[in-house]
Amino acid sequence: MCLTCLLALVVTAPSGCSRSAAPGAPTDVTAPDGGAPGMLTVTSTAFADGGTIPAKFCAIGVEGASNISPQIAWSTPPEGTRSIVIAIVDHHPVARMWVHWVVIGIPPSVTEIAEGASGSLATPAIELKNTAGRTGYGGPKPPVGSGDHDYVVTVYALDVAELPHSMEPDAAEIARAVSGHTLASGSITGVFGR
Repeated sequence: MCLTCLLALVVTAPSGCSRSAAPGAPTDVTAPDGGAPGMLTVTSTAFADGGTIPAKFCAIGVEGASNISPQIAWSTPPEGTRSIVIAIVDHHPVARMWVHWVVIGIPPSVTEIAEGASGSLATPAIELKNTAGRTGYGGPKPPVGSGDHDYVVTVYALDVAELPHSMEPDAAEIARAVSGHTLASGSITGVFGR
C-alpha cells in the first residue's frame, strides 16, 4: 500500500552513542547513491542524549507516567528532502526492537514536534501503530528487573514522498523501506529502566 502524502520510515542503531545496538538491529540504511547518509542533529527538551527519560513520558503503569510524547527537534534537512520520519525504538535485547512511535509524512519544512503532540499532529503527518498495536506514541514500560533500556529516537530525511508500508511496521520493515532513500539521519538515546 502507498500513501499519496509525504511519508518515510526507518530505524537504525544509535549513532555517536557509547551504547551498542541490540542484536539484529538494522544498521545498513543507505543514501540514494549507496553511500552513508548525511547527518542530522537531533535534540529533545525531554532528555539529553544518553540521559534518563523522565517518568511522565513513560506508558501508564509506570509510577508517575502520563504517556506524553517527548519534544523532538532536528537540524534543517538537506536540499532534495521530500519527507521526514521520526521513529522511537527500544534496542534492549529483551524488547526485540520494540517500536514505540513512528511518524511519517512530516513535511521537510518542519524541524520540531512539540511535547505531547501525539494524537494531534497536523496533516500530512501520520502516526502509525506501535508494536503494542496502538496508533501513536506508546512510552517506555520495560519489564521490571530487565535493567536499563536504550530508547533510540531517530529522524530521517528522505528523497521520496511515497514508500510502501504497513500501518504497523516492525523495525526491519522500516529499515528496508527507507534504505536507499535516506539523505540524512540522526538520533539521540534516552534511557529508562525499572
